[in-house]
Amino acid sequence: MPRTKIKGDAFFSWDGDTLVLNVLGAPSAKKDAIGQVKGHQLGISVTAVPVRGRATDHMVKFLAVEFGVAPKDITVVFGRYNVNKQLRIKAPTILPREISKYTSLSRDA
Repeated sequence: MPRTKIKGDAFFSWDGDTLVLNVLGAPSAKKDAIGQVKGHQLGISVTAVPVRGRATDHMVKFLAVEFGVAPKDITVVFGRYNVNKQLRIKAPTILPREISKYTSLSRDA
């Protein structure tokens, strides 16, 4: 996916074509969902329970679909066993509405 021009907040940034995303996770939720920005983090709820990193693994699979990438293209930088996480999403082909309203995709970088 092309580079972007940042218009918005510090819950995400771009490192070339890689989206760096700060997340506040909510395990054991009723449904998988991308929520609202909370300070410098994007809230993400997942149905998986927080046992031995399963909720994080589930979040990566959920976000892979949302961003149009393979799960292997998402790296958990920190927070595998914590609700506070940082993810690196390599070359997303889709930006969910919760992020796209803060940035625009552009072929010019």
